[in-house]
Amino acid sequence: MDESGVGISNRIIVFDTTLRDGEQSPGAALNVEEKVEIARVLEAMGVGVIEAGFPISSPGDFRAVQHISREIRNCTICGLTRARREDIEAAAEALKGAANPRIHTGLGVSDVHVRSKLRTTREGALEMGVNAVRLAKQYVDDVQYYAEDAGRADPLYLYQVLEAVITAGATVVNIPDTTGYTTPEEFGALIRGIMSNVPNIDRAVVSVHCHNDLGMATANTLAGVRNGARQVEVTVNGIGERAGNASLEEVVMALRTRKDVYPVEIDFDATRLYPVSRLVSSLTGIPVQPNKAIIGSNAFAHSSGIHQDGVLKERTTYEIINPREVGVPDSEIILSARSGRHGLRHRLAELGYHLDDAKFEKVYHRFLQVADKKKTVETRDLEAIVSDEAEKFFTETYHLEHVQISCGDHSIPTATVRIKGPDGEVHCDADHGTGPVDAIYRAINRVIGEPNELIEFSIEAITEGIDAVGRVTIRIQAADPVNGDGKSGGRTVFSGHGADNDIIVASAKAYMFALNRLIAARRESERAEGKPAPAGSASPAAAQSGSQA
Repeated sequence: MDESGVGISNRIIVFDTTLRDGEQSPGAALNVEEKVEIARVLEAMGVGVIEAGFPISSPGDFRAVQHISREIRNCTICGLTRARREDIEAAAEALKGAANPRIHTGLGVSDVHVRSKLRTTREGALEMGVNAVRLAKQYVDDVQYYAEDAGRADPLYLYQVLEAVITAGATVVNIPDTTGYTTPEEFGALIRGIMSNVPNIDRAVVSVHCHNDLGMATANTLAGVRNGARQVEVTVNGIGERAGNASLEEVVMALRTRKDVYPVEIDFDATRLYPVSRLVSSLTGIPVQPNKAIIGSNAFAHSSGIHQDGVLKERTTYEIINPREVGVPDSEIILSARSGRHGLRHRLAELGYHLDDAKFEKVYHRFLQVADKKKTVETRDLEAIVSDEAEKFFTETYHLEHVQISCGDHSIPTATVRIKGPDGEVHCDADHGTGPVDAIYRAINRVIGEPNELIEFSIEAITEGIDAVGRVTIRIQAADPVNGDGKSGGRTVFSGHGADNDIIVASAKAYMFALNRLIAARRESERAEGKPAPAGSASPAAAQSGSQA
C-alpha cells in the first residue's frame, strides 16, 4: 500500500507517446521547442512517462530527447530504441540529463516479424532481446521492453519472451497491438493470459500500446486495464501512424467516468485535456474532427430539441461528463473592442493561456483588429489568435507586412507582397497565378526563394457567420534540413497555419508560417553541425529558381 492507502497495483500510469509515435503522423513534424512546450503541459497534467523520441533516428530527435530530459523533472523521460547496441547507446547519451530516464527497447514477437522482418528464428530473436535489455540496464535502472506485434503472436512464445526479458532486468513489458488487428475480447484475453502464465510477471508493470486501424484502440486499451495492465500508452487527440493510437483523452475519461467498471486510481488533471488538445492540433497542423469524443467542438453540443430540453432541466440527462472537467471553456464572458487588456488577460487565463508580456501584447493588438471587424470575439476566435501570435516556437526570419490581391472572373489573379527580411530590409514584389492564393505564393517565392512543394491546403471557418475568422492550414515539402538536398528521398514536411477575417490573408500567413519553420529548422541543423548560420535562407535575386507552391 502507498501513503494514500490505495494499492500500488491499482494505480494507472499514463505513458504519453505524442512526441514519438504521434509525431509519426504524416506532416506532424515538430521542432525541439514545440516538443518541449508540449512536454511541459503533459508534465503539468500528471502524465507519468513521456516518450520524448527515437534518439538515433535523427539529430533532431536526439536533441529533443536531450532538451526534454533536462527540462522536465517530474516525469519519467523515455527514449525508444531498436534492440541494437548503437540505438541503446544513443538513447543513453540523450537521456543523460533526465531525473528519471527510461530506455524502451524491443523486437517483434509474431512469426511474420521474426521471419520476414528480423530474418531470424524465435530463439535468435529471444537472445537478441535479452542482450538488448542487459545492455540497457548498464545505463539506466528503468528498462521497458516492447514485444512488437504481440496481438498476432503465438501466446506461448510471447510468455517465454516476457519471462526472459524480465529476468534480464526489464521493469516494464509493453504488449502492443501494432497493427490494430485484435478485438477487445481477444486483447483482454491476451493480457489475462500473460498475467496467469508468465511466472515473474509480478516483477514488471504490464503496459498496453494499441493502434486504431479497426477503430478499437481505446476499447482494446481499456480491455487491457480490466485484465491487469497498469500502464496505458496513448497520444493527444489519438494521433499516430496510419489510423493513429489510443486517445489520451478517451482513455483517461473512460477510467475516471466508469470507476464501476475499472476500479483503478489515476492521478491526472483532466481540466488540461482541452487546452493540450488545441495546442497539439495547432503545432502539428492536424485538426480535431468536430465529433471527436471528449474534446471535439460538438462533444458537448446539443442540437436536438429533446436533448436541449433535457439538459436544461438536468445536465446529466444527456451529459455523462461535465465539460468543465476536461477544460472546455465556458462562454459567459463576451469580449469586444471595449473589453480592454484586463478583460482579455482574464479570459485567456480561463482558457489556460498564461502569456508573458511580449506575447500578450501581440495577442492584444491582433484581438483589437479582429474586434474591429466583429461585434464580439468568441472563444474559438481567441484560440486562433493565440495560435497565430503566441505559439511560434521558432524565430521568424521573414515577416509579412502587407498583401494585396487583384482578381476576378475576367482578370488575371495578381498579388503584391511586402515582406521584411532578416536584415530589416523591406522587399516588395508581385506575381500572377491561376488563382489569388497561387498568385500570393508565387509572389512570396520571388522574395524568399525557398524551394518547396505545396502538398496540402485546407480552409475552415473558426466561427459561424459572414464575419467568421477563417483558418488556413497548409503543408509544404522541402529538402530535409538535416540530410541535404532531398534528391535521395530526404524530404521533410512542414505545416503552417494562419487565421484572419480575410481568407486570402490567412492563406498568406499560413505559407509564411511554414516557410519560417523550414528556415528555422535549417538554421538549427546548421548550428548543431557547427556551420555558420546564414543571414537568410536565400536572397530575392535567387528566388527565381524557387519552386512554385
